Amino acid sequence: METTNTNITSALSSSLNSLFSNLFSSLDNNLYAVLDDLTFIDTNIYDNKFFSILTSNSPTSGILLISNSLVFGFLIFFTIKLILSNFCIINNLESPSHFIFKLIICTLLMNFSFYLCKLLISFNSILSLSIRSLGEDIFDISINFSTLVDKINTILLFNSSIDIFSLDGILKSIISIGFFNLTFSYSLRFIMIQVFILISPFAILSLCHNSTSFLFKSWIRCFLSLLFLQILISIILLATFTILPSYSSLLSKFLYIGSIFALIKANTYIKDLFGGVGIDLQTNISSISPRI
Repeated sequence: METTNTNITSALSSSLNSLFSNLFSSLDNNLYAVLDDLTFIDTNIYDNKFFSILTSNSPTSGILLISNSLVFGFLIFFTIKLILSNFCIINNLESPSHFIFKLIICTLLMNFSFYLCKLLISFNSILSLSIRSLGEDIFDISINFSTLVDKINTILLFNSSIDIFSLDGILKSIISIGFFNLTFSYSLRFIMIQVFILISPFAILSLCHNSTSFLFKSWIRCFLSLLFLQILISIILLATFTILPSYSSLLSKFLYIGSIFALIKANTYIKDLFGGVGIDLQTNISSISPRI
């Protein structure tokens, strides 16, 4: 009887280990390359066919058609406000010449808003790439998620069969769950960057009137925080590559997990420094769950 129970336990353990080994192998082969594409955003984000239609630089098509129509809305709003000022007291009313001048400048900038966003993304990408290139010159390997995982699996012997009930199995599970979390968070970041690009004409146009200028300030803070996150991620990856070869196997495993948590919390650090929008998966789930 005891022998039978032992055999069942051994078979169950072997099945679970095989199942999780296949899962980890699938994540290693497919997930991390996608994570690189989601994280290190450059001007290729404009190459999507339908997104390029929406962000057309023509003032008579796409998003710019709507935003140029709003120019007349602001003009009508100011005209009505100016007329009402003859019958009642309106505080902080601008002079017509000052408003027209701001409206013209904002309209010109608005029609180049997608190009300006492209310049910001390009500058951010170049800065991020320069940080990773520094690591490539020092370590003679690419600084990205795919290379990092391959190197960690080699150094920490994660390529061999893993016992899910051992310390290595638990650490590998935490690592895989952490990267899965990162994939969803950075997917949200990718979408939000596209959203902030699309609303950039409206954000710039809001500068033409004092009562709506706060919209631009909120937009630029959120947009830049999403972009600057890429630079912080590059720095964290560079720091991870400098740490791992220098320590014992067990300590390296915990430092690796620490670097994953640093990547997960990177957006929180950026928010604390500059403000902006949150993309943390755990935060978003916790904010939704009380309503369910």
